[in-house]
Amino acid sequence: MKKVLIVAGDGVEAQEIFYPYYRLKEEFEVHVAAPSKKKLYTVVHDFVEGVETYIERPAYQFPWVDLSFSEVKPEEFDGLVIPGGRAPEYIRTNPDLERIVKHFFEAGKPVAAICHGPLVLTAYGLVRGRRMTAYMVLKADVEGAGATYVDEEVVVDGNLVTSRAWPDNTAWMREFIKLLKS
Repeated sequence: MKKVLIVAGDGVEAQEIFYPYYRLKEEFEVHVAAPSKKKLYTVVHDFVEGVETYIERPAYQFPWVDLSFSEVKPEEFDGLVIPGGRAPEYIRTNPDLERIVKHFFEAGKPVAAICHGPLVLTAYGLVRGRRMTAYMVLKADVEGAGATYVDEEVVVDGNLVTSRAWPDNTAWMREFIKLLKS
């Protein structure tokens, strides 16, 4: 059975970790890694009329972190998922996460990133020359890292599958699963 790794941290967008976790468990072995093994504090980014940006609300705790970043052996996994929320802005500073993510790109394994998840990829210089999407406020980050930003539900570029935000979850996972099965 193929193995998928989801990487996250506190402040992860609830719908972008719970949906892929459950969907992928239907067909694959799934493990979740974070800076430390603990229940993660998740958030819901929602939109309210009259507010010019999203608002943040607390969500459910995510109790299934079974690995710390330092324990991950990326060669044991077939695919990588990077949810969004606020977590990517701080987990990208973890040197073990950089080691993990770079392995997937060097090996050409499927990688799925959504919403603010691409911040991890831009931080490590992994998107130059790629075509991808992310949450709209990351357009400058994506382009500044040398990628072409596309405002579409899901963008597949080689081994990389990106989506804008949780409303795109089904398209995002559909395309990621296709890559895992190919």
